[in-house]
Amino acid sequence: MWIVELLVVLFFIWLGARIGSIGIGFAGGFGVLVLALLFGIEPGAIPVDVILIIMSVIAAIAAMQEAGGLDYLVHLAEKILKSNPKYITFYAPIVTYFMTLLAGTGHTAFSTLPVIAEVAKREGIRPSRPLAIATVASQIAITASPISAAVVFFSAELEKIGVDYVQLLLIAIPSSFTAVMLGAVVTNFLGKELKDDPVYQERLAKGLVKLTSENDRKQELAPEAKRSVLFFCFAIVCVVFYATAISPTVGLITAPVLARDHAIITFMLATATLITIFCRIDAKQIVNAGTFKSGMSACICVLGVAWLGTTFVAAHLEEINVFASNLLAAKPWSLAVVLFFAAMLLYSQAATTRALMPAALALGVSPLAAIASFAAVSALFVLPTYPTLLAAVEFDDTGSTRIGKYVFDHPFLIPGTLTIAFAVAIGFVLGGMIL
Repeated sequence: MWIVELLVVLFFIWLGARIGSIGIGFAGGFGVLVLALLFGIEPGAIPVDVILIIMSVIAAIAAMQEAGGLDYLVHLAEKILKSNPKYITFYAPIVTYFMTLLAGTGHTAFSTLPVIAEVAKREGIRPSRPLAIATVASQIAITASPISAAVVFFSAELEKIGVDYVQLLLIAIPSSFTAVMLGAVVTNFLGKELKDDPVYQERLAKGLVKLTSENDRKQELAPEAKRSVLFFCFAIVCVVFYATAISPTVGLITAPVLARDHAIITFMLATATLITIFCRIDAKQIVNAGTFKSGMSACICVLGVAWLGTTFVAAHLEEINVFASNLLAAKPWSLAVVLFFAAMLLYSQAATTRALMPAALALGVSPLAAIASFAAVSALFVLPTYPTLLAAVEFDDTGSTRIGKYVFDHPFLIPGTLTIAFAVAIGFVLGGMIL
């Protein structure tokens, strides 16, 4: 019967992927309904903590965007990317990685993708190279961001077995960033040179390739833009300091009033308040910000697919234990493979972490294997349906960033898979030294 139930889960994930965007959350909730009413399975835990963290962080980012803060960050990113355009394949992932690390969401990459495509095109560099690795970097950085829902939830699970927040970040940040840079080295050699690409030459001949002039990209920055960024950066510093202070390793605060997830939620909402007041923005307009809409859509996606995943896993934990415990004990790296394919279907780092990591730790997976494999929850690039991936394809009018007729033949697959493999390998080495 569990095979039939698994097929039901996969069907609703497939249905959600076909609908696209927020639809995967809708379909996930539908799947929970079917499992409950037709198969008598008790619904699993709703990922309320993850959703609330995403909502609060997105609220602060949306307020910053309304104040012009995101435009200011894009302005800085553009200066970095144009400072040495020949190395755009290396600079682009650095920019998107740290923007995600700072914001806790990969949706910030949207604003930099057109700049990356334009700079590459002007230099005669195949845009698919920097666009692919930059998109992957924006996804994998979620597993290293101090304020991402995936990291906060995972650190809470790890603390139950004696590994704290600081140790997780000390492994996740250097391993993921080094992996991104190694991925960029490989990506720099993928595909034909732009001038030799027949698709580009055909589009160029038809006048479908356009260069944006410098004047077209100039825009006035709001006077409150820098102020909003300072508020947001200060809030992140406060979150990291507080989370470090309450960790058992540091122990500066031994009886914290606020738990880590509560601290992030309150700090972010307080930051949104300060930005709204001191940057003099209309609170009514915050809900119309692009980041707010995409963030709330992400909340529904996490609600549906994470709930569907935890419902199935909780109902069959004994069968999973029999099947997986020996395999994971003998080959701990196989957890990364499981997380890779789960993330491909669950469409979210937070949802994948929430659905599978507690079960993996319950099966006796070592903290080292769990942390090293954590980067694999970022495999959102496998199916070419993720919003930032589609945006990268849309922004590249040279045609070099294209999805082939076999679905999986797209320029994100090799850079993404290799980057995750590098991160897992480095995570095992680095984790062995720290833990």
